[in-house]
Amino acid sequence: MAVAAQETKQDSTKQDSTRQDSMNPNSIDLRFGQKDPALKAHPAVLVATTSRWYPTARLAMALANAGCAVAVVCPSGHPVEKTSAAGRIHPYRGLAPLHSFAAAINAAQPDLIIPGDDLATRHLHLLHAREQKKGKSGSSICAAIECSLGTGDNFPVAYDRAAFIALALEQGIRVPETQVIASLDGLKDWIARNGFPAVLKANGTSGGEGVRIVRTVAEAERAFHALQAPPLLLRAVKRTLADHDTTLLGPALFRRRFTVNAQSFIAGRDATSAVACWRGKVLAALHFEVVNKRSAAGPATVVRLIEHPELSATAEKMVRRLNLSGLHGFDFMLEEQTGHAYLIEMNPRATQVGHLALGAGRDIPAALYAVLSGKPVQPAPKLTRSDTIALFPQEWIRDPQSAYLRTAYHDVPWDETELVQDCVRSRRKQSSWYSRANWNHQEASGQTTASLQTAAKSHGAGAGLEGGKIAL
Repeated sequence: MAVAAQETKQDSTKQDSTRQDSMNPNSIDLRFGQKDPALKAHPAVLVATTSRWYPTARLAMALANAGCAVAVVCPSGHPVEKTSAAGRIHPYRGLAPLHSFAAAINAAQPDLIIPGDDLATRHLHLLHAREQKKGKSGSSICAAIECSLGTGDNFPVAYDRAAFIALALEQGIRVPETQVIASLDGLKDWIARNGFPAVLKANGTSGGEGVRIVRTVAEAERAFHALQAPPLLLRAVKRTLADHDTTLLGPALFRRRFTVNAQSFIAGRDATSAVACWRGKVLAALHFEVVNKRSAAGPATVVRLIEHPELSATAEKMVRRLNLSGLHGFDFMLEEQTGHAYLIEMNPRATQVGHLALGAGRDIPAALYAVLSGKPVQPAPKLTRSDTIALFPQEWIRDPQSAYLRTAYHDVPWDETELVQDCVRSRRKQSSWYSRANWNHQEASGQTTASLQTAAKSHGAGAGLEGGKIAL
């Protein structure tokens, strides 16, 4: 007993002596605790999310499979609860978001924090600013956030579309012309110089919600007013009460208007890149052409893996310029006539494809595990040889009869039966793709069960899926 007590005391002393070193963003090892190599076998990762998005659960599963010790801070009822990926789940309370995140960080003492949605990133940035004002008492949380996301001085770029495009232009990156539009007169001047179609985007929005493609002056004026307008108070109150999300409450109460940007329209195909990076260096990357989307300006539901030197070079330049760490995404337009890649925006968070293991240099969880553990990268076996991937449940919910569910690799986690069942049964919005009315219609017509059973048969029955059927 005396020996055990002495060892415990020595361990505690060692942790205290290394804590300050681990707060240095430039340190090789970013753990809050010991630097003992034996403890690096399972680096601690905290996935932080404010939404019940299905892709966040998939990312947590992939990180756990790669060897990370995963903790999650999320709202109750998150689909990750249906998996064994998270060693511990911390509660996210939308009415006290910064307290929730700070408590989770202090409890998990993570090597890496990964935000799973834009609001989570915003919370981390605000938490960083709050703790920074405390000086030394808040330094550990500040350092943990900077180690996970990048230099704090660059955080504002994540919310200012025009500033981000200007920064990319300084790096010699191909971008569409972009300008802040402050008034209708400014909008008319932009149209006179650049013509139609044009793209209007509001700062602080995501998932295509704040994007409008306009083709006439009347459309442009309506879109400008709609994008700039403060949120309706009723909508803000409803979101606060139903989702415990207070982000719209301030702008609604104080009639705060959104900043609107105009951007040249690039005719072509959407493309997206997801990268794992560390102190300004890309560790692994996935580059996809978007084959199908939820809506014209919405997120992808079917993607095709591509090799594109310009996408790779752009991601590397922006990661280096912003000194990024963690998971980030970049969105592009591939010009129809030339194939040139135009960078249109950045996602300062994990994107929905981050869990996909597609071989050397294309396995984001394996790359993160390697840099956190100090071990060589050992990518998981490739999920598929197919270049085209139908994301589950995104494409299935968009169209249960989609041909891509049969012709592409349908990314269903067949070995996580309970998670698949939860997805089928759930009537809650796990993401902006989910719609109660859509689910009710599909369930009434029997499409949800039948379509997934068809997909199951085409891929073979997974574990626990008898004959390709899911027990409902």
